[in-house]
Amino acid sequence: MPLTDLRGQATIRTGEALVSHLNSFDLTPRFSAGIWFFSPADSRFHAKYKPDESIEARLEIAASLKDYGLDALEAHYPNEINEDNLSLWKAFTQDTGIRLLTVIPLLFYDAEFEFGSLSNPDDKVRQMAIDRTARSLSLARELGCDFSVVWPGIDGYENPFGMNMAHMRQRFAAGLAEALDAAPGMRIAFEPKPYEPRGRILYSLTPEGVLLGQQVEEMLQHGENQNLLADGHKLVCMNPEIGHLLMGFEDTAYALSWPLSEGRLAHTHWNSQPLGNYDQDLNAGLISPEQMEAGLYVLKMHGYNAWYGLDINPERMPVDVALKISMDAIRAACDRINSINHERIVEAVEAPSKHRGFLEAYMVRARAPRSTVLPPISETLSTRIA
Repeated sequence: MPLTDLRGQATIRTGEALVSHLNSFDLTPRFSAGIWFFSPADSRFHAKYKPDESIEARLEIAASLKDYGLDALEAHYPNEINEDNLSLWKAFTQDTGIRLLTVIPLLFYDAEFEFGSLSNPDDKVRQMAIDRTARSLSLARELGCDFSVVWPGIDGYENPFGMNMAHMRQRFAAGLAEALDAAPGMRIAFEPKPYEPRGRILYSLTPEGVLLGQQVEEMLQHGENQNLLADGHKLVCMNPEIGHLLMGFEDTAYALSWPLSEGRLAHTHWNSQPLGNYDQDLNAGLISPEQMEAGLYVLKMHGYNAWYGLDINPERMPVDVALKISMDAIRAACDRINSINHERIVEAVEAPSKHRGFLEAYMVRARAPRSTVLPPISETLSTRIA
């Protein structure tokens, strides 16, 4: 697959240009899902509530969701996709039309990565992580994927005393650059997370991920990569997960605006998360729907037309049911956002002193059931504010 052109995301519009864009560009979600949560995950606190599923069984479930809107899958290398089962994956994509969107290097599970992967102080272990990342990128290119997600879950610390944090970050960034130069023309979608499993994870918040992208791209040496950068493409992009944003007390809309403003938003992971709590991966739209709506509106403002990845942990319901609920929630939210009166929203935002209370009153009505009869906004806003 040719490199997806994300450069248009960086366009910042105001006034009539923004209104025209919002009226002409609709959010039309295309859904991907991680194959890992089709089988129950290990838990520290309770036994698995469902039986383990083989890769073959998981792909069968995925195939049954094609007509409901599941268009792509995501898989880790080498535990979920590898040289031994490539024929299975190729047959699946050919038979169903469901793409493999990303090959993700597994950089957090192996015992060798106890003290980190790309940042590991042991050169031998760090090289193992670099080679795995490079192989994942190469395999993704071979299979026509769009990018490789990189999540630094095991790169971090618990006790900050004495930690050479600048060196850890340097080793991590340089390792990503080495892997990208070994598989030129491919793209990374970086996924920050503030904590868990480490007490503190490197590059844990969205702006840090943007900074990482800038740092790594300055290190790239392969001619093909340098040519892409010279043309304005970004090669270290981002895959923010809604749950991770809220674990770090980030505001969804503000966080998404960072990679969008640089043309770095390659993918998004959707779920629900209680603010600041442990990573729960609940169904999309279940908690904080106002955060979802605000985030989607920023995506619409920047013309986001990439994928909506689902990363959930449906412990207490069938995975296909959870995926349908999450797809329905995102579709419904996109419909609400697309149908908003964008001219009035932009006018209220750009001239706030003349439209006090309008945004809140408007959103109350946008979220109300159609059977609810509320007075006109003019009556709600009739009281003058001194």
